[in-house]
Amino acid sequence: MTPAPAPPEKALRVSVIVPARDEEDLVGGCLRALATQKSVSPDEYEVLLVLDRCTDGTEGRAREVADEYPLLRLHFLDGPGKGAGHARRVGMETACGRLLSLGREDGLISSTDADTVVAPDWLAAQLSASERGARAIGGRIELPEEANLPDEVSQWRTEQGHRRHLDLLEDLETAEESPARTEHWQFSGASLALTAATYREVGGLEPRAALEDEYLERVLRQRSIPIERPLSVRVVTSDRLSGRAHRGLSQDLSLISWSRRNTFHAHDFSETQVLLMKDLSVSLIVPAQTLSRREDELERAKRSGLIDEIIALDDQDQTPGYGPVRGFGDLLWRATSTASCEIVVVLDPTHPDLSSIASLLGPLFSRDDLSMIKGFRPTPDSNFDYLSELVARPLINLYNPELAGFLKPLSIELAVRRALLQKLPFPVGEGARLSLLIDAAKEASVQALAQVELTGDTPQASPNSSEAAYQITTAAASRAMKQELLDEYAPGPLVLPLPDRLESRQVALEERPPLISLCKARELRS
Repeated sequence: MTPAPAPPEKALRVSVIVPARDEEDLVGGCLRALATQKSVSPDEYEVLLVLDRCTDGTEGRAREVADEYPLLRLHFLDGPGKGAGHARRVGMETACGRLLSLGREDGLISSTDADTVVAPDWLAAQLSASERGARAIGGRIELPEEANLPDEVSQWRTEQGHRRHLDLLEDLETAEESPARTEHWQFSGASLALTAATYREVGGLEPRAALEDEYLERVLRQRSIPIERPLSVRVVTSDRLSGRAHRGLSQDLSLISWSRRNTFHAHDFSETQVLLMKDLSVSLIVPAQTLSRREDELERAKRSGLIDEIIALDDQDQTPGYGPVRGFGDLLWRATSTASCEIVVVLDPTHPDLSSIASLLGPLFSRDDLSMIKGFRPTPDSNFDYLSELVARPLINLYNPELAGFLKPLSIELAVRRALLQKLPFPVGEGARLSLLIDAAKEASVQALAQVELTGDTPQASPNSSEAAYQITTAAASRAMKQELLDEYAPGPLVLPLPDRLESRQVALEERPPLISLCKARELRS
């Protein structure tokens, strides 16, 4: 526990909040920039560093800076360890109390981040805006000049900002109150400020692990409190692609960067190229009827060396101890259990396209850091993929936003390293279409996953039914919930209201265990 901060200086006009969790490498730059502010007397501002359960040397580095700059009024607070939003709230609540204790209702509660460097006149520009009557201020957030981001990422950020800025300007044209200065579009925890009176009026910062600044902006708009967005209030924030929060700028940058680097096209890999790169054995899983109908093509692929083993998806499978097949996921799990090669390729059981094998394998053979490839095909407007767009995509954006770049999240055309596939549980029904993606990202990281656009206009059909939607939703929710909450909301039958009655349908929601656990169990028994 850090000791309570000393009483505020009587001249205090600004209290700066800096939440920090394991920011040993960057917090020094942040605090030095705050310690060297121009046109503001050292006794007019203070810095409240909220240590949010740090496990590294963040506090020690901060104290080194305090020793370098003895005039910097740096105080330490303990955060709850629940994310930047909760830590920021701790700091802002404390700051509000300190300013109001001095009767300074017009005093500013300012906020930045530990991976951010504020401009030398950051505080002076905020005070100038406040003296003009600003009650809430959003500062301009820039990336380092040397930021090594792909052109597509920079372009995306510019386009998003331009669109948001136009929306704000349009809102101002219809606003009844005096328009606020809107020179840019941002309002972020990395650079914002409110007067103590305004903070108290809106009820404080809502306690959230992330996106707390977006919720604060929403409350300000609901209360008709204008937000000044002057370009003179500037900071430079980290361009890292792996942030501390589940959402935010770093996650946005990471997603766009992933989409650029990990999206391939069928024309990137010819079968000849793939054969030249091939250094791992391949098991191909296809529907049982495909074996008999397209035996010559399969044998030709095998003779060419593209695949080494063919496994049938057989809904008559009678794996000992597991009874009849319960659904698509169960069927795939049983087929996977018999695979012996290093790579497993799965073709869409409703439209098995043998020409896509090389396209699925190409990314795996070209990059050792990839472990799972999902195939996708553009869907004609006349054949809208309801489950992907109305079920899977909202679930991904809610629970797994790092996977939002997958164009067809329910596609089951896959190429996967068997070592990864053996570690994943399989929902017995249609939930496996989404769960394998979620679990693979958790096991191997999203950077080990990629997608490839396949040729041909054959639509990838996913069964559009209430049962399938229930299975997919249950699989996603079970991975987002803690076990005790999952037990409390144990999924049961699917109840459907019909015109004359309620119908209760039994839906297969159980899961098959990771195959690696069965292998270990056999080893123990032997």
